[in-house]
Amino acid sequence: MKPTLVPPDAPTTYADVWTFRTPRARLALWFGWLALVALFVYCWQVMNADTMWVFVADAPGQAADLGSRMWPPSMAYLPELMAPLWDTLNIATLGTLGGVIMAVPVAFLAARNTTPSRVWIRPVALLVIVTSRSINSLIWALLLVAILGPGLLAGVVAIALRSIGFVGKLLYEAIEETDIRQVEAVSATGASSMQQLNYAIVPQILPAFWGITMFRWDINIRESTILGLVGAGGIGLKLQSSINVLAWPQVATILLLILATVIVSEWVSARVRHAIL
Repeated sequence: MKPTLVPPDAPTTYADVWTFRTPRARLALWFGWLALVALFVYCWQVMNADTMWVFVADAPGQAADLGSRMWPPSMAYLPELMAPLWDTLNIATLGTLGGVIMAVPVAFLAARNTTPSRVWIRPVALLVIVTSRSINSLIWALLLVAILGPGLLAGVVAIALRSIGFVGKLLYEAIEETDIRQVEAVSATGASSMQQLNYAIVPQILPAFWGITMFRWDINIRESTILGLVGAGGIGLKLQSSINVLAWPQVATILLLILATVIVSEWVSARVRHAIL
């Protein structure tokens, strides 16, 4: 059968033209953008309902004035910050350790391929993860200061409770992504469920585990610097005290020290994760 030849000057019909979206899809897309713009305008009006634009216009001048009061930083105040900085590092480290210890069993209970029950236990484990991630560490510290009293213990527990959700979520996702063929190979030898866990799943997730732990420790260094604002100890307590007495050169020194600490912790975390992964 001979193919039908189409003359080069033949008119092109609509069916011959390929389009990325159908007319209905394009119309729905435009309606979606229109709804997004309307939502943005509404949110902008709600946000600006109580905004005093006189203060907003004066903000650059106030920021410049505050910056001039902070400069130069009070380097003589630096030795007094070493002990609070050490407390901050301890809060982050011990809090990370406690959070990881609690997050590991929660992650195994939340993963589909390791949970004893997908109907009862897994939803509870996921609820623990979501609850931990939903509450900021500053709020955890505020609650724990009211329960345990002010001090480092409240900060350590706050960091630990916050870390459960982060570590648990990433770790249970890593568990679910393990290679099933290795589990089947160990199972074929007659290994028990615990042996399959030890020899087939754990070796696969160990690099991810250490990477997640170091990443969370790096985040906790940053979060622990502000826990002192609510009485949980650390360098944040010094920051709050200096702000209360308007000692702006001391505030500048504390901010620079926090910046240097975060940079060093970021470098250490990146080097360790690079060495592991």
